This record gives sequence, structure tokens and C-alpha cells, in this order.
Amino acid sequence: MEGGNSPNLQLQQLPLATAAVSVQPHTDSFSYKENLIGALLAIFGHLVSSIALNLQKYSHIRLAGSKDPRAYFKTKTWWCGFLLLVLGELGVFSSYAFAPLSLIVPLSAVSVIASAIIGIIFIKEKWKPKEFLRRYVLSFVGCGLAVVGTYLLVTFGPNSHEKMTAENITRHLVSWPFLLYMLVEIIVFCLLLYFYKEKNYIVVILLLVALLGSMTVVTVKAVAGMIVVSIQGTLQLDSPIFYIMLVCMIATAIYQATFLAQASQLYDSAQIASVGYILSTAAAISAGATFYLDFTGEDVLHICMFALGCLIAFLGVFLITRNRKKPVPFEPYISMDAMPGMQNMHDKGIAVQPDLKASFSYGALENNDTMPEIYTPATLPIVQEQHGSKGVSAPPYRVLEHSKKE
Repeated sequence: MEGGNSPNLQLQQLPLATAAVSVQPHTDSFSYKENLIGALLAIFGHLVSSIALNLQKYSHIRLAGSKDPRAYFKTKTWWCGFLLLVLGELGVFSSYAFAPLSLIVPLSAVSVIASAIIGIIFIKEKWKPKEFLRRYVLSFVGCGLAVVGTYLLVTFGPNSHEKMTAENITRHLVSWPFLLYMLVEIIVFCLLLYFYKEKNYIVVILLLVALLGSMTVVTVKAVAGMIVVSIQGTLQLDSPIFYIMLVCMIATAIYQATFLAQASQLYDSAQIASVGYILSTAAAISAGATFYLDFTGEDVLHICMFALGCLIAFLGVFLITRNRKKPVPFEPYISMDAMPGMQNMHDKGIAVQPDLKASFSYGALENNDTMPEIYTPATLPIVQEQHGSKGVSAPPYRVLEHSKKE
């Protein structure tokens, strides 16, 4: 009896096993397809954003070099750049709904590559021939390394996918790995705020930006994913978690922009681009691996190759940005910060300059006779002593004339 039932049992189990085998490759190919869609959207968004920013820069340069009295926001070039910037940011925003967070964030190196190339071709940034080896070669080597790192990131990126439903996001939000991660991040953030109040180091400011940015990208992926799921037919916009994530996304983005604006006023933009990219990418990958479990089920080879791609992209961005020429501000008068009791030239944004209408000028570096009269330093009036006349009294001070050679 047992022998008669066993063939039937085997025949009944065979279609189930075949169906299981056929479903798994379909799921893998679909997930790789989603990775590719997300990566292409991110690359497209960063490219368009770089073109948009360079268009706006070109608009400012044209207005500065011409006698056009119009404001920058009244030119067609600036508005074209603004519209392209919105399109690029929408592309980056939608990419988070398709691919894992740890794959999308490092692809921001594409914007650095595009800005370096467009800045040379479109804006026509000129470097001296003697600086070619020091600037051009390192920049193109950096671009090549960044491209290689981007290829490794896309090829060996994490392949974990799940629908961004309100239930899944809530489950991730209350999971103990993320709660522990948030506790550590809050402690580190408070320590960084303490050092930030003491001294505005660039690493401290950019670490604050990176920690806020990691929360921004986590909420961006949740919001974008829930919107896409709602468009596909399963409404998620009526869940409270959607609006919690939306508020957190806006708040962290605002504070992140505030710290970035302060960093741009204190430090060079090339330093901010390279150090900020490295710190923000590392923090965002850590947040994605903790919240969305991006690397769950990945083998050691894929994780090592992904980490290698990140390191190569970091090195490429560093080489691209390290040789940018730093702008030297023009200050025709000496700084007064070395003089005790005197106000600094840039103290609280108030410029301390000599009064051109006064009879005395301080801190003039140069007295050139060919300069316009308005820029030549004034001198104290000299009163000659008259020893022969009795009715004229001597001045309370004595001014000695010095020759220009002295």
C-alpha cells in the first residue's frame, strides 16, 4: 500500500518544487531590474542637477561681466537652470523608491564628476599651462577613479527589496537595531553640538550635516516608497507614519542646509565637497544598513567589492576637488584684529573702513601717486613754525615731514 502511494506522492510534489525554482530567478531578475532603474534615475538626476547649477552660475557670470541692470532671477538662463534643478532633484527623489538606500547615496559622486567636466567646457575655467600636470591630470584621474567606483557600486550594490508599506516602515522604526543606532547617534550629535559651540571646525560641522543627512535619506526613501506603492494601487498616504516621515524629512533637510550654509561661509567649497561627500555617504550607508537591513543575505564578496567601490569613489572625489583654485579676497586695508581694543574688519559682518572725508587715514598699505585721489591716504595738515613772528603761537604738537624714500 505504501509502495502504491509513493509514486503519486512524488508526482504531486514535483510541480511544487518546479514552481518554487521558477519563481526565485524571476524575483532576482526583477530586483536587479529595480536596482538598475533606481541607479539610472539617480545618475540622471545628479547629471541634470550639475548642468542646472552650472547654468545658474553662467547666468551670474554674464550679469557680473555686463552692464545689464536686471536681477539674476529675471533672466531666462537662470530660470532654465532652476527648472532643470527641480527635474534633477525629482529624479534623485524617485530613485530611492526603486533601489536600496546604500546603493543610491554613493552615486552622488556623479554630480562631482559632471561639475568638474562642465566647469572646464561650459564655464571655460582656465588654468595656466604650467599647472596642467598638477590640475588637469589629477582631475581626470579622479574622474576615472570615480567612474570605476560608481561601476562597482552599481554592480555589487545590495539587492534587498521590500514594499514600502506603512506596516513595514513601522516595523523597522521600532526594531531594536535602529533604536540602538538612534541612541548612539543622538549621543554623538549632542557631543558634536558641544564642540560646535566651542570651535567651528569643518569636520565637526560636516559630521553634524552627515548625521542629519542620514536621517534625511531614511525618511526620503520611506516617503518616496509609500508614494510609489500608493500609485500602484495600495493607498499608504492615509497612514500617520507617512506624515511623521514627511515632517522629519523636511526638518532634517532644513537644519542640514543651515549647517551647510555656515560651513560654506567659513571654509572652501572644495573641502566641503570632498569631506562632506565622504562623511555623508558613510553615515547614510550605516543608516540604510541599520534601518532597511540593506546588506541582509549578501555574501562577503559582494560586500567587500561594494566597500572597495566606495573607497575608490571617495579617492576620486578627493582628487577632483583638492586642486581647485581658492578665491583670494581683495582687502585694500590691513586687518585690525592684531590691535588690542580695535574692531576686526569682519566682526559681525560690519566692514571697518577709513572715512574718506576725514583728515586722517589708517592702515593704508600703499601710497601710489598714480592711484585715484579717492584711494590715496590723507595726511595730517602740516603747520610750519614761524620763529620770527610774535603774534603766532606754536601748535601743541609738532609734525615732522618724511620723504617718500623713508
